[in-house]
Amino acid sequence: MIKLSFKDYYRFGIVLIGCVFTFVIYSGFQSNPTPVGDITLQDERLPVIPKEFYIANIVDERDDRNTVAWLFPAAINKKDESKTYPVDLHGGAGAAIKQFTDHNLPVDKSARPVIIVLKKFVDKESQKADGRIEGRVSLIMSFSLDRGDNDDALHLADYNGSVVYTRSAGAAWDVEPTLRKLLINGLVYINTWMNQQAGTNIKLAKAVKVNFTDYEEKQEGDTIYYSVNRPLKWDDFQSKTGNNKYEAEVFPSVGYDEVAKVINGVVNVRLIMKVSLPKSACWVKDGSQSTYALNHEQRHFDIVKLVAEHFKQKIKAEDLPVSNFEGPINEDYLETYREMDSLQKLYDNETMHGINQSAQQRWNEKIDKELKEYGVR
Repeated sequence: MIKLSFKDYYRFGIVLIGCVFTFVIYSGFQSNPTPVGDITLQDERLPVIPKEFYIANIVDERDDRNTVAWLFPAAINKKDESKTYPVDLHGGAGAAIKQFTDHNLPVDKSARPVIIVLKKFVDKESQKADGRIEGRVSLIMSFSLDRGDNDDALHLADYNGSVVYTRSAGAAWDVEPTLRKLLINGLVYINTWMNQQAGTNIKLAKAVKVNFTDYEEKQEGDTIYYSVNRPLKWDDFQSKTGNNKYEAEVFPSVGYDEVAKVINGVVNVRLIMKVSLPKSACWVKDGSQSTYALNHEQRHFDIVKLVAEHFKQKIKAEDLPVSNFEGPINEDYLETYREMDSLQKLYDNETMHGINQSAQQRWNEKIDKELKEYGVR
């Protein structure tokens, strides 16, 4: 009688989930009394048909890559009874498992390419006090997403399975079905994991979609958020002037909040634009509160709004990579910030901070036209 118990430990990231499979197999002893030579994994119709992935490669990272099993032979004499023999999979574990998956798992190259990293695969037998043989089989596999030559593989999940069996001493038995069963359990696990995670896990997303909204504050505080219905007024200039050669000054800026959610395998990124101006940093000299001067300062705020619209157009024109969609967004934002600084300086230089009225009029018309093009006015 040969008794086996399977234990599978599924790890989602750093979370450990355990499942236990226990069963008893009655089997006649098989040939090859001495376990010397390679083990060939036999083809078997698997209980899964992957829809979300295919096995692209097997990477063997075990400490001992030459042996998968240390087995007792059928006893020949007393001297041999306590000696185990090393046995390997035919062609090596990596090649043997790749051949097994190629033969028994459908390959759809339009699905996600997954790499199996073999961390541990070993069967070690020992003799119990009652003379029977106990075998302990362990399999640890890490699954990663192959992102191409230029990117590192992205870790997805881990499988940790084990089998404990007992058998009679001095009788040969074939360990291959046990190794194959444990391997199949690992493949069933990653198929289940992929099916469960494909629609919502950002690591498995296939595309990125970006939409924009403008931030709106329900109750206004010190910060003013840009709105066509909320132009600047002199009461907003709440800072003390100090020593300055200008009549008034404002400090508008642009930023965004990001919210990302995976829906049906697509990363939906919402960028909440914030074109803002703090009242506590705005100042005006006494006696300078004219309508003309207020318009000049309002145009500084309008320019930042236009820069924010330019940022939106840049993002919309890009095909953002799933693996690093935030990278291009950050780069575009930094470029936008530089554009904002450059345009503000150009505006003040050409208008001479509002003194040149004809230049001010040209900027007024230019800004109004572009705001209208973006649907702001």
